[in-house]
Amino acid sequence: MNGLTIGKLAKKAGVGIETVRFYERQGLIAEPPRTASNYRLYPENDANRLRFIKKAKNLGFTLNEIKELLSLRHDPKASKADVKHRTLKKIEDIQQKIHDLSRMKEALESLAEACDGHGPTSECPILEALEAEEKQYCGH
Repeated sequence: MNGLTIGKLAKKAGVGIETVRFYERQGLIAEPPRTASNYRLYPENDANRLRFIKKAKNLGFTLNEIKELLSLRHDPKASKADVKHRTLKKIEDIQQKIHDLSRMKEALESLAEACDGHGPTSECPILEALEAEEKQYCGH
């Protein structure tokens, strides 16, 4: 029986053993056949699949989105347009996150400017502003 042990697969793919197990549990790689002595032997192409997952994850794709990309790869009815559509959607998501993070940064900078950093926390304008927001959202 040919194949890679989990350790060799992990090393070849540049991931940890627990990552291999996790992706297997998530259905991103198939459970491999076992030897007579119950060792898992992964196919060589699982290393490529794991590298694909790692790269996609580094680009911000979620595991569900990665599953979709992997299924498109093996769907004869899928087109490059399907992949491009998902990529453009991810770009939109990232742009929204950048916008949200910029807004959060501006709000935090404003709060930091309001505080001179001296005195007791009972007079902290940052904590007061956070408490005021919380009361506003909780209907107090």
